[in-house]
Amino acid sequence: MANMRAIRTRIKSVKNTEQITKAMKMVAVSKLRRTQSSMQAMRPFSEKSQEVMDTLLSASSGLENRFIKPHKEVKKVCYVLFLGNRGLCGAYNSSILHYANSVIKQSGKDYGLVVCGRWGKDVLANSRLNVVRTFSELSDTPNMDEALEVADYLKSLYTSGEYDEVHLIYQHYVTALRQDPTDVQYLPAVPEKSEQKGSGRIFIFEPDTNSVLESVMQLYLNNRIMSVLLDAKCGEHSARMTAMTAASDSTKSLIAELDLKLNRARQAAITTEISEIVGGASALKKKKQ
Repeated sequence: MANMRAIRTRIKSVKNTEQITKAMKMVAVSKLRRTQSSMQAMRPFSEKSQEVMDTLLSASSGLENRFIKPHKEVKKVCYVLFLGNRGLCGAYNSSILHYANSVIKQSGKDYGLVVCGRWGKDVLANSRLNVVRTFSELSDTPNMDEALEVADYLKSLYTSGEYDEVHLIYQHYVTALRQDPTDVQYLPAVPEKSEQKGSGRIFIFEPDTNSVLESVMQLYLNNRIMSVLLDAKCGEHSARMTAMTAASDSTKSLIAELDLKLNRARQAAITTEISEIVGGASALKKKKQ
């Protein structure tokens, strides 16, 4: 009887866990859809800014810009690590942290680490990574104000000469079941020119080409951080959705196993009671004889 009570208690506990994992899955799905919508909404602006950038860079070969011009020697590199705000998302955070360690070791240069996300404060504190700043107040659905705060800080690190390169390390969202660790150079900026050829039109830039390039470059860099934030968050939400789906499936399997154990325990208890009744009846019958 005590064994049956313990099994029932365990079943109730697992069912409560199943409700939690299902709720977390639905929340992750909702956040993933909102983040994907934000990515789609900013895509036209991103494409147009890229088009203007290509036009400026192809207009003259003598253009100079502080965000494009590389430093004479790369002595110190800043790595920006995009982590999640919490766990329960499978190997999402641990795999990107492991990837960052490998990138830093392979580089072999002096470095500083900027962390975006609340997860892993204790993990990073116990590690030997040189964390110079943490942006821990980033939301699960990033906005442009948050992206500007990160972008302005990174641009100041490069223009001040404190770091010679800035790299972004994050989980690139491919599908709901796949996120690829990615390392991209942020500064000095290396805009990817589109494959489309010029239309033959002549552009006049006011007040001058360098001034327009400076403004567009600011937009390009801010937009790049926003894109990476959304990309990383899509990966985090999809990883958590997958993890909670697997957890819910596991709870179902565990509940089925516990139900089977409960039925066997109940059957054993009934069999024992029947055996005791039959044995008692036989003993009374022998006594009367």
